[in-house]
Amino acid sequence: MTPVLQAQQLGKRYGRRWALRDCTLEIPKGHVTGLVGPNGAGKTTLLKLASGQLTPSEGELRVLGEEPGTSPQVGFVAQDTPVYAGLTIADHLTLGARLNSTWDARLAADRIARLELDPKRKARKLSGGERAQLALTLGLAKRPELLILDEPVASLDPLARREFLQGLMEATAADEFGVVLSSHLIADLERVCDFLIVLVDSRVRVAGEVDALLGSHHRLTGPRRDPDRLPSDQYVVSARHTDRQSTYVIRTDEPILDPAWVVTPLTLEDLVLAYMERRPAAGRRAGLEVLR
Repeated sequence: MTPVLQAQQLGKRYGRRWALRDCTLEIPKGHVTGLVGPNGAGKTTLLKLASGQLTPSEGELRVLGEEPGTSPQVGFVAQDTPVYAGLTIADHLTLGARLNSTWDARLAADRIARLELDPKRKARKLSGGERAQLALTLGLAKRPELLILDEPVASLDPLARREFLQGLMEATAADEFGVVLSSHLIADLERVCDFLIVLVDSRVRVAGEVDALLGSHHRLTGPRRDPDRLPSDQYVVSARHTDRQSTYVIRTDEPILDPAWVVTPLTLEDLVLAYMERRPAAGRRAGLEVLR
């Protein structure tokens, strides 16, 4: 089965600065993927490369098995959910039909009606949430196999965010297309995503199915211990120490049998923050590594 997105040693450089480097990942079909990381980590760069708005400086990238920007079955909604202020909602739908060979006019009209939006209203008269819903409608009516969303709810209030994400979940449940969703709001990702990518310092730090990631990561708390004394199958993601106590976030597929440790599970937010902390423990197995 062809992945919706496949990157091999992908990189993008602006002058001497790398916005993305050594990006190797594969997103299988059928997932809603959350893309998360601090500001400047390379999230928007990766999404613009995937949508064909940028060209790589190095490496390879395939989207739906093709060169980025060549498939009509990729939808993209940018961070500011762009719409044309002087056009009505109906104008936007007409424009969408003219620009997209796979346009589903009934889906677009039905969704606007369900949202109780007046087709005659101009975009400048819409609230932020309504503009976001219009942009999502335009993306969905393309009938994409992959929908790319770059921080689409960043500026919305909590109610508008919930309504946007609810609409996205309903659409993916009905049509089973792939989604890559960038967001700083981990609680929102937790509601809708089943695949996760964490970018830090322009590199992929972890990628995989959410359930598998949560099942293989644990917090260990106990008497102070150096990382080199941990079993070789326990990969250290992050570590904190006091004079007497150590707290590790580790990744392992093996049982944790040492009775000295108190072992607790992680939430998705715990896992993301552990990789974003950039506080690896000192020792031969310290550092960050991509999980697939």
